[in-house]
Amino acid sequence: MKTNSSECLKSVLNRLKNIDYIKPEDIPNIELYMDQVTTFMDEHLKSTKRYDSDKILTKTMINNYAKNDLLPPPVKKKYSKEHMLLLIFIYYFKNILSITDIQSLLNPLTDKYFNTEDGMNLQDIYNEVFGFEKEHAEYLMKDIVEEYKKSSTAFSDAPEEEQEFLQLFSFICILSFDVYIKKMLIEKLIDQIPKPESKKDVKKDKAK
Repeated sequence: MKTNSSECLKSVLNRLKNIDYIKPEDIPNIELYMDQVTTFMDEHLKSTKRYDSDKILTKTMINNYAKNDLLPPPVKKKYSKEHMLLLIFIYYFKNILSITDIQSLLNPLTDKYFNTEDGMNLQDIYNEVFGFEKEHAEYLMKDIVEEYKKSSTAFSDAPEEEQEFLQLFSFICILSFDVYIKKMLIEKLIDQIPKPESKKDVKKDKAK
């Protein structure tokens, strides 16, 4: 692959090397109104945007998350630090998972650890999970470089003027297959999470 693809790879690897996440201590210890929430997310997650015009989280998105039980409702229109932690999880999950899958994943978390005073809480879980990111980023960089090298040797018999696109296509296919397999595994794992009893079923049981 020619210079453009190589520079693109270097740019992505550099971002991976310097990847960071919102630390709990970065989040204000006071409750925030909606405008303050969206402003905070825009400022701290702007490096993840593909285009400058992309929205990180809008008021409509956040309201929909609450309506779909992904996020506990705000108290007097204010969002706590734990709301913010959940919104960060949602932000990353929503790029690969359906609303239903995110709900299945986060509901047990909020049921057991949201606003808990004793034992483990959401911040503990957040710290533990995001603590893996630096080590995993290094593994990902090595894996991506190997996949790039493989695709760089593809279509060696093709006309020279066609090789660049075909090798780029090959690299994208390899990366996409990797994402597809991991997404399929994630969905299968989510399917193993016990489903909570629906409100309709509860009403039926009480009526018996």
